[in-house]
Parts: sequence; structure tokens; C-alpha cells
Amino acid sequence: MERRTFLALIPASLLAAPLAAEAQQVGKVVRIGILSPAGPGIGPDPTRLVFPQRLSELGWVAGQNLTLEPRYAEGNVTRLPDLAAELVQLKVNAILAIGTPASIAAKHATATIPIVILAGDPVGTGLVASLARPGGNLTGLTMEAGLEIAAKRVGLLKEVAPKISRVGILWNPTNRAEARVREANLEMARTLGLTLIPLDVRSAGDFDGAFASASRERVDALTIAENPLNVEHRELIVNFTMKNRLPTIFGERASVRAGGLMSYGTSLGDLLRHAADYVDKIQKGAKPADLPVEQPTKFELVINLKTAKALGLTMPRSLLLQADQVIE
Repeated sequence: MERRTFLALIPASLLAAPLAAEAQQVGKVVRIGILSPAGPGIGPDPTRLVFPQRLSELGWVAGQNLTLEPRYAEGNVTRLPDLAAELVQLKVNAILAIGTPASIAAKHATATIPIVILAGDPVGTGLVASLARPGGNLTGLTMEAGLEIAAKRVGLLKEVAPKISRVGILWNPTNRAEARVREANLEMARTLGLTLIPLDVRSAGDFDGAFASASRERVDALTIAENPLNVEHRELIVNFTMKNRLPTIFGERASVRAGGLMSYGTSLGDLLRHAADYVDKIQKGAKPADLPVEQPTKFELVINLKTAKALGLTMPRSLLLQADQVIE
């Protein structure tokens, strides 16, 4: 599954106004394309500001020497190839691609414009030759530090709710990276004596069917794959899980702030800051092929105690001590 990907990173108001920082490289205006499967301004997540803020710290100031060109698929990944082609036609200086589908679309659209990716499994999906030597015009960051991070979420569910037996995974089967995540979850579920139930969501219209399947299959807990569609519809997912009293774990903290039980995954803010660092290095002459793809090193466990109480769960003290944030 894919982390934190997937998001609408740049609010329209930020694109229109210069960021307060001292500009560098006077006279050179850099145009950066942003390719996202999600929609603009979705959710209250403050990390939407991190990418342009970090660029500003590095001297690239919107309205002065920086122009951002966001292209949003509005949850419809089939639009990504056309949006990537638009960015190529604009002759942007680099493309930030959010998530595996966007990264694949960008790679197919150009072999010359530098692409900075945030992708779930760039080697397994064929985006790069290797993490150390990506080759070509792509580099960036993975959104998972190995599939064990996604699988660990199933273990956390079992720790919080020991009596669960049938865990649903809300995922997008058209996302190649999520297929590997599902397999990792399946292996962990078997180890813990659990049954993993795939709940397919390819588009926004599939949620009702997935929820109906969860009820029909007597799912008693949920793990949510990190993809733009699930992030965009986090409140819909939270409402379903609360109504049906299902312990649920997400990959990003914004869903816990929205009422989800807990999340475990990479720090999106950290990823976005590093993505801006890559863009900066490339604009200063570095070649993507020479910049290794980095794996995340910072992970966050976020717990919502109010939700736990509503579900009748007592959070283990060991988890509360490990948590980076506890929402009460």
C-alpha cells in the first residue's frame, strides 16, 4: 500500500501567493509539475503545505523564481496519463509524482524531464532499476520501508483487539504496489491465525459495495491501504467503521484525527520535505540517475483514545507508551 501518497499537496491559495523567504538564483524561474491522483484541497492535513514551504527554505519562492503546476486526477487514476502529458507539453523543469500510478504515468510520459517520485515499491513495480542506482530520469522516495511496515498494521490490530478473526483490507487492486502489500498482509494474517478479506475499491463508486462485502463477510476489523482514494474518502471510511464498531488501522495520521482508531506509517511531512530536497538538488545540476532512492526512516504510531472508548477497547499501555501522538 502506498503511503501518504497520494495526496492533494498544494492549496490554491498557496499557489497564488509568494511564500515569505529570501529567493535565490535571481533571474531563473523554475516550473515544477505536481502529478497527484487526488483532488485539490482535500482534508485538513497541514502537511499539504510542507513541499512548497521546504522549497521556500531552499530559496525557491512561488511567485518569484518558482511556478508550481499541479495536476489533479480527482480520484480517477485513468486521467493520470493525460495529465502527465500536459506537464510534459508545458516543458516543466521537474515533476513531483505522488503515488505509484502517478509515477508510472509520469515515467511513460517522458524519458528526459526529471521525475521525483513518492511510490510504494519503485523496484517491484519497475519504476527504477534499483534503489541505489535508479537509472534514467527518476529518483525520489519510497512510501514504505519494506512490506513489513504494512504487515505490522495487522499485528497492531490483533494486539489492540485480540478476539478479532476476520480482517478486511480496503485496497485498490489496479495499483501494482498494493498487490505486494496485500500479499504481505496475507502472510502476517496467516501467522496470527487471522483470515484476510480483500475489499476492492477502484473508484469512489466502489465504497458502498466494499462496505457491503465487509458486512456480508463478517469482517471484525479493517486495515486501510494507503492510496489517494482512501485518503480522500477517509471520513466515509471512518463513519462506516464507527457505525459497525470495527477496529481500524490506517497508514497516515490525518485519518486518526478524522476519528479513525489508529495509524502506523511513514511521516508524510518528512517525505515531502525530502522530495523538495531532491527537486532542489536536480535544479542545481544533479542527475536523477545519480541520486539513490531513499527509504523512509521515521515512522509514526498515532492513537485516538476517544475512538477506542467508543469502540469499547482498552488500549494496551505498551502501545500508548510507543505512540508518537495520543488523541484524547
